Amino acid sequence: MEKPHFRVALLHPRYWLTWSLFGLWYLVAQLPYRWQMALGRGLGKVMLRFAKSRRFIAERNLALCFPELPPRKREQLLRRNFASHGIALMEAGMAWFRSSHWLRKRFTIEGLEYLQAPYERGQGVVMMAMHFTTLEIGAAFMSMSHPVDGMYRPHKNPVYDYMQRKGRERHGENSNVLQRKDVRGMLRALQNGRAVWYAPDQDYGIKQGVFAPLFGVPAATVTGTSRFARVGRAQVVPYTVTRLEEKGLYHVKVFPPLAEIPSGDEQKDAVLVNQFVEARMRENPSQYMWVHRRFKTRPEGEEPFYPARKRRRKKRKPLASR
Repeated sequence: MEKPHFRVALLHPRYWLTWSLFGLWYLVAQLPYRWQMALGRGLGKVMLRFAKSRRFIAERNLALCFPELPPRKREQLLRRNFASHGIALMEAGMAWFRSSHWLRKRFTIEGLEYLQAPYERGQGVVMMAMHFTTLEIGAAFMSMSHPVDGMYRPHKNPVYDYMQRKGRERHGENSNVLQRKDVRGMLRALQNGRAVWYAPDQDYGIKQGVFAPLFGVPAATVTGTSRFARVGRAQVVPYTVTRLEEKGLYHVKVFPPLAEIPSGDEQKDAVLVNQFVEARMRENPSQYMWVHRRFKTRPEGEEPFYPARKRRRKKRKPLASR
């Protein structure tokens, strides 16, 4: 994709509110780190109080994945998790608006050799990410450490879309952005020896995957991880980013390649992916994005875990204006 370019049309009055909010976000991002953490925790409390549907989803997911925990322990985990979601908004501002020099002092990285080795021999890497709340700032850390091509979904608001892309691309001089639906572009990048970011831990329906157990619950799991590795002749290299809030630091851990993927059996590979993801979720449950409807798609005949979403009806234009 081309680099994002500013257009005069983005200054239209209908976008002034968006620009004002970004201005406020920029100013908040300049505050001391501990102040931002406090603001993030406060925002998390507001979300916990008013984002009732997201709270229900998180409560349901935690009950499904940690049935052994007493209700009081799950409630404590829920509160820490929403605080982490509030902090994630602060971290996005840090990633988009703070300097690379400031960010470099905030993280340590382990296992970078697992990315460098295939890069040096011209082999592609499927960088397997997971949806932890540190996702945005973690992407900035990775792009400062190694060339990574990221997957990108355009935003409906053109100002937000412009600022999002500028923020995500500013730290990686040799990194590219790929449309999320650009499968050919991703395969081409892998075949050319690039590292491409890919997260297989959300529910995209069963048409794109298979059911594989996650915390003992059948979960619709995309098979893209093994397919991209096979067709792109690439290794699957997972990584995580952990917030060490008390120290004001982050730890990036790059894991050894998942050598068993691709095995030639997509069902087996999906099971292996979920086993790895589950292990990481158990290690750091308070920082995972539990507000996603991970178990939305159910095997035929099983009852849904979440209430059906209400679809907004499009307002019909008056006959006179048609």
